Amino acid sequence: MTTFVDRVELHVAAGNGGHGCASVHREKFKPLGGPDGGNGGRGGDVTLVVDQSVTTLLDYHHKPHRNATNGKPGEGGNRSGKDGQDLVLPVPDGTVVLDKAGNVLADLVGHGTAYVAAQGGRGGLGNAALASARRKAPGFALLGEPGDLQDIVLELKTVADVALVGYPSAGKSSLISVLSAAKPKIADYPFTTLVPNLGVVTAGETVYTIADVPGLIPGASQGKGLGLEFLRHVERCSVLVHVLDTATLESDRDPVSDLDVIEEELKQYGGLGNRPRIVVLNKIDVPDGKDLADMVRPDLEARGYRVFEVSAVAHMGLKELSFALADLVGRDRAAKPREEATRIVIRPKAVDDAGFTVTQEEDGLFRVRGEKPERWVRQTDFNNDEAVGYLADRLNRLGVEEQLMKAGARSGDGVAIGPEENAVVFDWEPTVMAGAEMLGRRGEDHRLDAPRPAAQRRRDKQAERDESEKEYDDFEPF
Repeated sequence: MTTFVDRVELHVAAGNGGHGCASVHREKFKPLGGPDGGNGGRGGDVTLVVDQSVTTLLDYHHKPHRNATNGKPGEGGNRSGKDGQDLVLPVPDGTVVLDKAGNVLADLVGHGTAYVAAQGGRGGLGNAALASARRKAPGFALLGEPGDLQDIVLELKTVADVALVGYPSAGKSSLISVLSAAKPKIADYPFTTLVPNLGVVTAGETVYTIADVPGLIPGASQGKGLGLEFLRHVERCSVLVHVLDTATLESDRDPVSDLDVIEEELKQYGGLGNRPRIVVLNKIDVPDGKDLADMVRPDLEARGYRVFEVSAVAHMGLKELSFALADLVGRDRAAKPREEATRIVIRPKAVDDAGFTVTQEEDGLFRVRGEKPERWVRQTDFNNDEAVGYLADRLNRLGVEEQLMKAGARSGDGVAIGPEENAVVFDWEPTVMAGAEMLGRRGEDHRLDAPRPAAQRRRDKQAERDESEKEYDDFEPF
């Protein structure tokens, strides 16, 4: 049974926002007390959070579909719907989040690091929030927005300071078992190690982690053996240790040729050329192994490698090796820049950015794209004429109709709002030149009117003028 998984495809769905409520307050002797429909609740987010107690992606391999809960709809009496519950997914330290195309979305390193993989939809406004001096009794509410649907890939890259690389059965697992408290599986056959093993080593005042990567063979960078699957676990390591077998029984192998093969595979994989290397000649407790180590050591040192002769079984040469690794790790840590405080970067929009675009396609269809128009369309109940009129008001105030006219659109031309796969298409009837200011009076109910003093009428008129210039998107819930 598989116990270690370091790459999975995950399908996450955030919660949908709850719909707003269209309601009118009623009580005895007061049948029309005004709109009191509450807002819908926000849909839950799906968030990935680094948890040190999690070491594998196995759980997501078995259950790749994860959903947050939806927000509840608003109710009468100005009662807002309950927000959906966020879904928090724990992932191992060193998890990389990618999209289906392989683009990196987030690199999660450090306990508590979080990434919102799918954002919940906003709740729709109730008619109480939509009421104004000009629209006193809206007979509609806004729909909740759908939550994000994302297909992402999670890849685990081991977070360690030192990586042991080499041929299968070179003694990497034995070495990590004596340098640290790790207890990997050890046997006398190739590919005993099927998953990366981590151990913690203390050398003087330096504490560092060491990783035993499954054995590499020629062609590992192209997928042969287990190499391609686990070479990613070497990427974060600051020091590479070549563990060379000086007592191999294979006649066509020797430590120098083994080193050349592994170096070629690391080169083909890429991104590891600047890591410091140490060569460990293992199994010198075997007489022939010691003789071979003495023979090849001058050649390796002539190449510039620092060479250590050790025996994991006899515990020979381990102290010198552990302190040498601690020194290299300490230098790497000192050379890395200190983490700066998080800075907030503000990128204001250009003064001429209208927030949307209007383009004419080859078939003559005019397409409107932009965050606000597309969101407003998703919030509109097209079964309610008043809600459709409210959408027309909003688009008019944003300047969409004016831009359509400039783009050459005429009455009856097809207009699509949104991307091709889920756009809303309609025949355009311009209202800019036909008294569009009257459209803003949808939702008025004169039964709510009462005689008003002159001062109150003046204040209401001023409120109407102010509101005509206000962007209704300010009323969107958080």
